[in-house]
Amino acid sequence: MRTAVVIPTYRVTSHILEVVRGIGPEVDRIYVVDDCCPDGSGTLVTSEIRDPRVSVIFHEANQGVGGATLTGMKQASDDGADVIVKIDGDGQMDARLISDFVLPIAAGEADYCKGNRFFYLDNLRGMPAHRIVGNAVLSFVTKVSSGYWDVFDPTNGFIALRAATFRNVEAHKVARRYFFESDMLFRLYLVGAVVRDIPIRSIYGAELSGLKVIHNAWPFAIGNVGNAIRRIGYTYYLRDLNMGSLLLPIGLLLTIFGLTFGVANWWSAGQRGVEASAGTVMLAALPIIIGFQSLLGFLTIDISKTPRLPQGRKA
Repeated sequence: MRTAVVIPTYRVTSHILEVVRGIGPEVDRIYVVDDCCPDGSGTLVTSEIRDPRVSVIFHEANQGVGGATLTGMKQASDDGADVIVKIDGDGQMDARLISDFVLPIAAGEADYCKGNRFFYLDNLRGMPAHRIVGNAVLSFVTKVSSGYWDVFDPTNGFIALRAATFRNVEAHKVARRYFFESDMLFRLYLVGAVVRDIPIRSIYGAELSGLKVIHNAWPFAIGNVGNAIRRIGYTYYLRDLNMGSLLLPIGLLLTIFGLTFGVANWWSAGQRGVEASAGTVMLAALPIIIGFQSLLGFLTIDISKTPRLPQGRKA
């Protein structure tokens, strides 16, 4: 299969040449996308790299890592690539692992492969603590919003996908900046793509991460909540109606009613200095128990709906 590698570049002049030179002969084309880099990353590659596989694309305005990646992916797809791999230009990803990402797609076992830095526990020693905590929280939230309950480390930028799958995704709707990877998972779910985690080891050196946890927490929260609502709406109320379509609203309504009723009566009883009656307690507890069980039933159904048949096999 014809393999292309996309490398979005922005202020990575100290690493980009080493990254490009580290890509092996198993790759047919390399697309370096200069995302209006003020340090001239693309110009540096043009002047220093003589590899005929390399093409440099320049953005006139900064579009973010997602926008640069999508530009490269579209060009690779238009040029006839079968599998498109994206790695970062900061040297944190081992280009020798590219084949590990391509093989499951070539074998028809997956449509999209992404790195997982949490598979090797000893790898956590070199990972900053805030990244560990942040990725753990984001991983759970992204499971809910994307529907891929068996993947982890959603913001990992080492990815590979089938070009045919990329053409099925509404690329113009994918988030352009740091929410790119999480939003891509949501878009992949809508087209039924199979996603697989690939264990990797990351390299943390002196480079600075452009992702500021506190600054980007709110956009990530809003994006994931919006995607979760859309995914559930599409999956359970527009495309299909099943038991999950009933369990979710029943579970939410009963749980909310039980909690509201229980808190209101607890407060009222406290204000009057009396104890709540057994009947009042049961009237609050029973809806919560039934509602929680309903939500667990919905969760079981949702996990079972994770795409399992790769699009390569469907073809």
